[in-house]
Amino acid sequence: MTLEIDDRPAPADCTTMAQVRQGVDALDRALVTLLAERQRYMDAAARIKQDREAVRDNARVEDVVGKVKAHARLAGLSEAIAEPVWRTLIEGCIAYEFEVWDALRTDA
Repeated sequence: MTLEIDDRPAPADCTTMAQVRQGVDALDRALVTLLAERQRYMDAAARIKQDREAVRDNARVEDVVGKVKAHARLAGLSEAIAEPVWRTLIEGCIAYEFEVWDALRTDA
């Protein structure tokens, strides 16, 4: 699936709540598409990692969060939004990767 963001007004051009909601809904669809792609990378990681203990890498978690916070500053996104969102995302992805890792190595 390719990323497409529907036509929507720029935030500064919105004059009605309907326009705001149109923009938010379009961005939510785009975010879901991007998160689905991110999840596919978790599938790849679960396939590649040979050791279950490698699934959780706390140093990598902090590296990702640091990079996200730096990019948030550049993009004008509040770190108070970015950091907890990414920490939650990362924890969900780690849990998902454990499930996939186990499923790939369970004799069915």
